[in-house]
This record gives sequence, structure tokens and C-alpha cells, in this order.
Amino acid sequence: MSKKKVVIGMSGGVDSSVSAWLLKEQGYEVVGLFMKNWEDDDDSEYCSARQDWLDAVTVADVIGIDIEVVNFAAEYKERVFSEFLKEYEAGRTPNPDVLCNAEIKFKAFLDHAMSLGAERIATGHYARVREKDGRFELLKAVDDTKDQSYFLHRLNQKQLSKTIFPLGEIRKTEVRKIAEKIGLPNAKKKDSTGICFIGERPFRAFLNRYLSYEPGPIRTPEGVEVGRHVGLSFYTIGQRKGIGIGGLKSFRKPDGTSDAWYVARKDIPNNTLYVVQGHDHPWLLSPSLVAGQSSWIAGTPPQTHDLAVKTRYRQKDVPCRLDITGHAEFSASFVQPQWAITPGQSAVFYQGDVCLGGGIIDSSGKTGNDVVSTKA
Repeated sequence: MSKKKVVIGMSGGVDSSVSAWLLKEQGYEVVGLFMKNWEDDDDSEYCSARQDWLDAVTVADVIGIDIEVVNFAAEYKERVFSEFLKEYEAGRTPNPDVLCNAEIKFKAFLDHAMSLGAERIATGHYARVREKDGRFELLKAVDDTKDQSYFLHRLNQKQLSKTIFPLGEIRKTEVRKIAEKIGLPNAKKKDSTGICFIGERPFRAFLNRYLSYEPGPIRTPEGVEVGRHVGLSFYTIGQRKGIGIGGLKSFRKPDGTSDAWYVARKDIPNNTLYVVQGHDHPWLLSPSLVAGQSSWIAGTPPQTHDLAVKTRYRQKDVPCRLDITGHAEFSASFVQPQWAITPGQSAVFYQGDVCLGGGIIDSSGKTGNDVVSTKA
């Protein structure tokens, strides 16, 4: 009986490398695939693509599997990067990793793997897949400190049915130990922290090359101008560092101290950035959110209204009530007001360990949207 063929996405990192080894140990015929998703200035000091490819090839040799490279740069630019820029131009803060997973890693990559004769694909994500009553569920990883189900919430039944996550039941510390034990050269390689196409480069300098921007006033809720911003696209709701208005004497307390400033609102038509003082200022707290572009893993919205939600990665699940308001729209009301709800980010719903899906936040439900825009 022939072995089942699995094509695994290999990034040169320790997670995908150990995943490939685990699959081979489990008896699969494993083929590695290195995805090249970005070509603009990929030879710059900030892009690690060449070193990542060399690491992936070396690992494949140690494990004893074939590896090839596939170029998805055109698909990436069309399906992910263009949407990323569009969102920033609208004053929102997108999460390209969510779109990259749905459009590239589990669509273009999946299609390519199937053309190679694979039965399944695999990645080094920390998440789990479970088949239950003929349906596929996405579950959180056992290691809750590394769980990546938030980034995978737009996957559908077909994608999940073809996917294996070898690290779903394993803790990151154990992954490092396995890598050292089997002699992988990247066992101690630092985890990537940059957005896939940005790498570790300075974010503002990167955006400068692609977006037109116009400086404008920074104002308090009372309308007092306290500085100038360099372009609304460069700021996100809840941002504290890099605003450039610290130490204003007129806003200090009697003892000489002052509360930190936070970005609280963007007025796109008037090119105005609004800031507030204090982490718990009312403008930063929201009782609810409104979202669109919904995507539900089961193919239909949850029947249960009382769920838990994450509005940003690494946030703890918070209780909420989900209400479906349209074909792809919904609202969520929180038991406790939530901090810095950010348009462009994902609201992802859970029932215990099961990730149900979610959508893209349009606005917080409080009076006065976070991003005032002419965009519908």
C-alpha cells in the first residue's frame, strides 16, 4: 500500500521543520514547498527570504525529504497586498496574515499541492482540526500561548478537510527540544515577528513607498490642537508610542506628571487625528462592535448567540452576544466594555476551544466611530 502524500509549507523556521519531521515519522510521503510571496526589494537587508530558503533546503536534507520552491508573488500582490494598501488608505489597520492564510497558504498553495498529487497539505501553525458528524472544526492549539486559530478563522470546510496541523497537540518548548534532538540546524532560530512581506523593516518607511499621505492636525476631544500627524495611515487606534506629542506642559498634573496619550479616533474627511489622555478614557472603551466580510467555518453563522470573542491576537476570550445583521454583517455586544476596538482587525468567535469564524471590524459600537470615513 502506497504512503499518503502530504505537501508541507516550509518557511525555514523551526515550526514547519519539526512539522515535516513529525509527518515523516508518522509514515507519510512528505514533500516540502517553500513559498516565495514577495519580490519587491527581496534582496534588501530587511528581507530574510534567501536565508529562509537556504534553511529550508538544509532542513529538508537532514530530514530526508524533497523540497521545491513555488512563486506566488503575483497572487500575493493581487489578493493580499492590494487589499492591505486599500485598507490603510481608508484609515483602517488590516491584518494581512489573516488574508494571506485564506488566499495564499490555504488556496493557491492548496491548489498547487493537489496538482502535485497530494492528498493533504500541512503547515506549522499552532491549531487543530477535528472531524465531527461529517463536518470539520477548527480548534485552538493545546499550547494556548502559541495558538494561531485567530489567523485561520477564514478557512472553510474544503480547506480544513485537506489540512493537517502537526503541532496542534504540542507545546512550543517541546518543538524546540525535538528540533535539537534530531539535529536540525535551525533549532534555535528566532521566530519571525514581521508581516510576511515587510519582514523586520521599519514599517513607516515601508508604507511611505506605497501610500500617498498628507500631514494634518492632532486634536483632543475638545478640539485643542496638540501637534501634527505625518499621515493618518501611520496610526492605529490605541497606539501610545510614536505619536510625537509627549511632555506637553499645559496637560500636566499639579505634581508635574501626565497621563500617556493614546490614538482614539481618525477623521478621514478632515484629515484629523484625535488623541486622549489615560488608558481608560471613555473614547477608548466600547460596549460593542460592528463588522462585515464575515466568514464562518461551518459555512453558516453560529446558531448560539452567547459566545466568546477575540478582537485582536493574544487577547483573552471575552464573553459577548453575537447578532447577525445582514448577509455578511454582524454586531457583537460585550459584557464588559472592550479597549481600543480597531477597524480593519478581525473579530473572531469561539465556543470553548472551537473557533467558529468571524469578520472584519468596521467600527466600535460607541457613539462616534473610531474611523470617520467617506468609505462605506
